[in-house]
Amino acid sequence: MTSASLDFDIGSELRAELRRWRKRALAVGLLGAALCAAGFLRAPFQFFRSYLWSYLFVVGLSAGSLAWLMLQYVTGGAWGVVIRRPCEAAARTLPLVALMFLPIIVGIPNLYQWSHPKIVAADEILQHKHAYLNVPFFLVRAAAYLGGWLLLSWFFNRWSAAEDRDGPGPASRKLAALAGPGLLFWGFSVTFMAIDWVLSLDPKWFSTIFGMMFMAGQALSAMAFLIALMALLSFRRPMSEILTPRHLHDLGKFLLALVMVWAYFSFSQFLIIWSANLPSEIPWYLARMRGGWQYVGLALVFGHFALPFALLLSRDLKRNFKLLAGIAVFVLFMRLVDLYWLVAPGFLRGSFGLSWLDFAAPAGVFGLWLAYFLTQLEKRPLMPLHDPHLREALEHGRE
Repeated sequence: MTSASLDFDIGSELRAELRRWRKRALAVGLLGAALCAAGFLRAPFQFFRSYLWSYLFVVGLSAGSLAWLMLQYVTGGAWGVVIRRPCEAAARTLPLVALMFLPIIVGIPNLYQWSHPKIVAADEILQHKHAYLNVPFFLVRAAAYLGGWLLLSWFFNRWSAAEDRDGPGPASRKLAALAGPGLLFWGFSVTFMAIDWVLSLDPKWFSTIFGMMFMAGQALSAMAFLIALMALLSFRRPMSEILTPRHLHDLGKFLLALVMVWAYFSFSQFLIIWSANLPSEIPWYLARMRGGWQYVGLALVFGHFALPFALLLSRDLKRNFKLLAGIAVFVLFMRLVDLYWLVAPGFLRGSFGLSWLDFAAPAGVFGLWLAYFLTQLEKRPLMPLHDPHLREALEHGRE
């Protein structure tokens, strides 16, 4: 099979199906947004809490996909060519993600105790951290993270379009040259983002591995989403003529590896902090091991690690489009549960509890994000026309 023998444009059947999915996603997103607006008026504190962890989920999808895009340029190989266009489309949703940060800005006083001068003045530890944890510097750092991701997305999408138009050459070299520094920026920005937006919810607690957990989580969320999307695309042209079980097998191995990496980081953090038994560190886990939260933690142990790990060990499952997609969707759901477990107990100083906004917020945020993503996905052919590894990708699994 050669690139000349295939038309990589989205076929009429697939375009119609994507538009149906987009309409459904938009309907869910608008309904969730309307409910969130009502929740903001009735219970603003609960709205901001639910919105924060829901927002972190879509940040992971966009920034995580950008990281996979850059990793493909660094490493090369056929595995990344088939997901390059979905990664580019996800990266192009970053303007929407940046816009979605506005409610977080409004909700800073409701979310972060270090933003209140009276609380800081009465606490010596918060006074010591005030040079870093203050509202102006928090906003400057957030602008740096979002602005950096937007800039990377703009360059990679612009040069990718130039490569399609003019063929391999300067654009391909620029893409490869920027990918390495871009990955470094992503790693540092996600680490500080995790500290700023999540860890500082409890400013007296700290963990040196917290940023690594979020890096693994973002990569895992993005890969699970990409696998589910590729399984959907595999039933319609042109991807039905391109994707082979070996493509999905490669992506499934990444999913398995990231499930293990997330579990390793999470368990390492727990083991080190719990064995140290320090009064300043243990309360963070105590809040998540009492009052019903321990059952959420057990659900993460089995649902976020043990079950997908056991299933993804199977070579046959990783080559089955529908089964692998099912595991990927389940992992995406568990990513939501993990973010909820990280964020919500910091506000609920007591027993486990769910609000209707904990369902409305993720539905609204993810629904709107998915509708915009599908709009972006339709704008370009589903395979890069002049990628140096295109021929390898087309022959992958057929030799």
